Amino acid sequence: MFQDIFLPPAAAKHRDAPLAAQRADYLVHLKGTGASRANLRKQANAHLNLVRLLDLRDGDRIHPRNIEAAATLWSEPRGRRSATPATSKARQRFVSHCIALVRYLGWLEDAEGEFSWPPPELQAYERWLRDERGLANASIESYGRAAGTFLQHLDQMGIRLDTLEVTDIDSIIGDEHQRGSWSRRTIHDFAQRVRSFVGFAEKRGWCRPGLAAGTVAPGYRADECLPKGIKRQDVERLLASEGQRPVDRRDRAILMLFASFGLRAGEVAGLSLDDFDWENELLRVHCPKPGRTHLWPLSQEVGGAILDYIRNGRPTGFGRSLFFTSCAPIRPLGRKALGKIVRDRLAGIGVVSGRRGPHALRHAAAQHLLDQGVAMKVIGDFLGHRDPTSTAIYAKVDLRTLREVAALDLEGLV
Repeated sequence: MFQDIFLPPAAAKHRDAPLAAQRADYLVHLKGTGASRANLRKQANAHLNLVRLLDLRDGDRIHPRNIEAAATLWSEPRGRRSATPATSKARQRFVSHCIALVRYLGWLEDAEGEFSWPPPELQAYERWLRDERGLANASIESYGRAAGTFLQHLDQMGIRLDTLEVTDIDSIIGDEHQRGSWSRRTIHDFAQRVRSFVGFAEKRGWCRPGLAAGTVAPGYRADECLPKGIKRQDVERLLASEGQRPVDRRDRAILMLFASFGLRAGEVAGLSLDDFDWENELLRVHCPKPGRTHLWPLSQEVGGAILDYIRNGRPTGFGRSLFFTSCAPIRPLGRKALGKIVRDRLAGIGVVSGRRGPHALRHAAAQHLLDQGVAMKVIGDFLGHRDPTSTAIYAKVDLRTLREVAALDLEGLV
């Protein structure tokens, strides 16, 4: 492997150093994830320095603080054979590369006193959500994330589940509210998910009974706020942005799907090459939230953007998923990555305030249909709503119809 990324003298230096086989095996693994030649060289150099600085041998157990100590020595000018010390970013990269190698080899020891993650309670809870409640993966992730945040709070407060009190739960929910970074809806959902986890813990005997019943979510009405989309002209400017890099082609295809079909992030993340019927110009979308599959007519503009990405930007050899990361490790894009793409692209056209994630484009698509006079039932079907009340919130922003109602002559009824 070394001869594939280094010139002969450098390759020999790496090959003759201790643990050459293990280091080469890890580089082969990295190459399989799509790592570039330049990245592989950086990783290999960090590994070689770690082996020399710690005098590693096969089967050694390595603590993270040992790697930190090696990084301190490496950061000095003499350790790097440089006139200047390493920057903090370079030092952090060295530590990251070395920890990844040691973890891959199975030699990394957990730091003493560190909170074990994920804790066994969270793993058992997620298995229960999947195997017994049968929730979709997106819901399991959401419930698990809330339970994980709750457990981290307990660890920071030094509270065990068997000593948990209702006042502790209220304190954690109150702390999240006081931070001010979550909306009322997010605080409400967090409290509901914490109650679900505490109820599960009660059934397992991990905490005393009655705590779940005493966990009250802050009041919130689902229709108390208006849908938070972005203006149509901003959507048009977003889709008009150009670029010929592979990442630009990918992002344009993603934005077209969000803006044209009002898809959820999980729906776009779940798309694969097999979901496209090019002959009949159809797109098959698996909806994890309603648990159904929808067929969409594939317009020439959207289909062209996706084909452009597949032909000129999509990595090959990594599976049938449609959208992948643009740098190693190459893996399918998840919901969080899609959200960041939308936010970054909106910031690029100057939209830096308000809600700017994929759901804002979903609301913008629904609002555009409403402005065109499309019936609520059709909009609900378009968005994949099972409950008509989920669509009724858009009636609040149908100003044209509201003005018509306000203009009615009710004199004869008074």
